[in-house]
Amino acid sequence: MNLTEEHQEAACVHSNFSCLGTPLTAADVLLYVSVAVVVTLTVCGNFLVIISICHFKQLQTPTNFLLLSLAMSDFLVGAIVMPLYFTMLIDSQRCFGILYCTICNVASYYLPTLSIYNVALIAVDRYLAISNPFHYSMKMTVNVTLRIIAILWLYSFIYIMLLLYFNENFTDMKANITCGECIVNVNTVWAFVDFISVFVLPCSIIIFIYLNIFVIAKKHAKKIRNVRMCPKVNNSSMESERKAAKTLGVLVAVFLLCLLPYYVSVFFNVYIRNRSVNLAVSISWILIYLNSSINPIIYALFYPWFQRSAKLIITLKICGTDSSVLHVLSQET
Repeated sequence: MNLTEEHQEAACVHSNFSCLGTPLTAADVLLYVSVAVVVTLTVCGNFLVIISICHFKQLQTPTNFLLLSLAMSDFLVGAIVMPLYFTMLIDSQRCFGILYCTICNVASYYLPTLSIYNVALIAVDRYLAISNPFHYSMKMTVNVTLRIIAILWLYSFIYIMLLLYFNENFTDMKANITCGECIVNVNTVWAFVDFISVFVLPCSIIIFIYLNIFVIAKKHAKKIRNVRMCPKVNNSSMESERKAAKTLGVLVAVFLLCLLPYYVSVFFNVYIRNRSVNLAVSISWILIYLNSSINPIIYALFYPWFQRSAKLIITLKICGTDSSVLHVLSQET
């Protein structure tokens, strides 16, 4: 006996597998190939950062462990969240089971949130290192950094679980599953809390701190230029000042570009529920995931040590004896 479409959809919801799939078109294949490229770049880029910091002892500093935390969360975004989300986005006729949607919902909220907090934590770390380097070197040890990272991961997980639980995303999963998407319900109060705690607060911290870093860098450069006995230092300080300004602009612009569209659309979605706003939310999710692809470029590829360690990894020279003690920072400036 043939099942009706409604019975098929109900069977999909009660299972952990997808069904009602339609034959792939040329457009679907192109989209899947594009997604595969983005996922591969995200996973491989962050994986290189992870291996570099974990393998080379010279790179195992407090600041680099924060970069490692960011790379791990972005790596998981590329390995888990991106495939699940883009599959739903491309194949809108496919139905997904409770297990699939549970993993997708938790991971899609937890890991991007963790990446955002990691970026803010890196900004705080850099400000402390520049504003008071002696105090920073004495207090910010590797063990302290690892404890802070563990607390950050645990706090982010507890926050997301509370957000999903108190909005009844676990108690009535069947009602939140339809063909083509896994729905997450967020009420007005929690939407405001999430908007403040995951967007406004981290964004404000990053902008404020990097503006202060830029001011400190300008003061240092001005002091160096006042030393008339070292004209060469004057040129290098000017170059460092321009580099700091450029890095600041890239960091803030990319961060806002990736996060602002999503949180603005979600904020409006709470009060204006229509198809256009829902579409804007779905599309803006992509920018948040692309932030995980861009982060390795901003926070790692700009460092010469990453270029050298990546070369050693790709050429398999890390398999040699005592490769972990190679001086990848020997030419760092």
